Amino acid sequence: MAVLVALAAVLTGAGSPAQAAVPDSPAVTYTNPLAEKRADPHIFKHTDGYYYFTATVPEYDRIVLRRATTIQGLSTAQEVTIWTKHTSGVMGAHIWAPEIHFIDGKWYVYFAAGATNDVWAIRMYVLEGTGSNPLTATWTEKGQIKTTWETFSLDATTFVVNGVRYLAWAQRNPAENNNTSLFLAKMANPWTITGTPAELSQPTLSWETIGYKVNEGPAVIQRGGKVFMTYSASATDANYCLGMLTASASADLTDPASWSKGAQPVFRSSDATSQYGPGHNSFTVSEDGKSDILVYHDRSYKDITGDPLNDPNRRTRVQKVYWKADGTPDFGIPVADGVTPQRFSSYNVPDRFVRHWEYRARLEANVSPLADSQFRVVPGLAGSGTVSLESANFPGYYLRHKNFEVWVEKNDGTARFASDATFSRRAGLADSAGISYESYNYPGRYIRHSNYLLYVQALSTATDRADATYYAQ
Repeated sequence: MAVLVALAAVLTGAGSPAQAAVPDSPAVTYTNPLAEKRADPHIFKHTDGYYYFTATVPEYDRIVLRRATTIQGLSTAQEVTIWTKHTSGVMGAHIWAPEIHFIDGKWYVYFAAGATNDVWAIRMYVLEGTGSNPLTATWTEKGQIKTTWETFSLDATTFVVNGVRYLAWAQRNPAENNNTSLFLAKMANPWTITGTPAELSQPTLSWETIGYKVNEGPAVIQRGGKVFMTYSASATDANYCLGMLTASASADLTDPASWSKGAQPVFRSSDATSQYGPGHNSFTVSEDGKSDILVYHDRSYKDITGDPLNDPNRRTRVQKVYWKADGTPDFGIPVADGVTPQRFSSYNVPDRFVRHWEYRARLEANVSPLADSQFRVVPGLAGSGTVSLESANFPGYYLRHKNFEVWVEKNDGTARFASDATFSRRAGLADSAGISYESYNYPGRYIRHSNYLLYVQALSTATDRADATYYAQ
């Protein structure tokens, strides 16, 4: 109620300006791609302070692992081969989609593999590791995860809801005319399911059936009493994308009726940012534990010669997950290579973010599409020690002032544009934990909001300074 009263005071011009709390999830940035030629990525943050990263290698012949104390550090961390395919028989070909988990004091790696005499006899297998550091652990093969049928099956992942451990995976149901559907079962132990698996989703929608009829690569994130299961659909080219299923955490997750499927993809290719075929994701958390991070692979080009599975250039990427007011995740678009973007919320109108609308910069709540409110903070176009704010979904377009109004416009290469689009980053004028942006070519003028539009103006009152203060998220 106090926040509402303070906000009303700002809008009416009475009293002192409202104050937002410092965001629960402050900005985190990373530089993409995180790893070249690494598909189906899985990053696990352990209690020992390390992130563990594994992924499919393009040779499909081994399981690799690296660790670092930061997500970005995984990019240059030493990579260790912890297991190599068999020279004959099962587990002898197509080593795909490893995931690493820590369960009841031991490490487990879930992966898919074919056989030397039938590379497409893909099944799910488990390794168990003993030792505190999985890079040097002793690994034991626990064998195949047995399911209802001996059919094409892959992409096992495990998660816990309300103390119950589950396995989700993709498998060919012989009664269906498709490649794979999604299944879920409870687990008796880390390598054995129990009960009758539930079929949660079949590829029936138009965007799930391009090239191949596929639902695969399930990954789970939980928040606010909801369980969200993302999955990948269609062929592994530019049509590859993420869909999402949703269930209540209190429901019977093994009842398919507990799950609802979104009608549209939640994450797909972007011509604007030159990112194609984003998919086979996992989730991790930021170093401070306050942001959810989407981990996925894609390619930087659309056209592929031959079978996409033979193209080695899927690369691991990361970006922050945002949450809508209704409690559902918003993945936005696969952002451009380089530093990941941020969002900027208003200090004194806490639910509103800087965004562009018809190229005019403004404040707005519940921004859709998300990328309209994302900006990359890059070195200033006009001077060292300064910054420019580049639109996430219009690369090459920047926040700039024109007649002291703030717009998003394409860099025309002129000195005037560079100056207008360059700012000095200052500690927040109303809260030092926030940010204020001072004009490079009009010192003393700051980006501030008035009637929810952005301007570059001189400031004189406490309300002015509050209007010119933002939080990075």
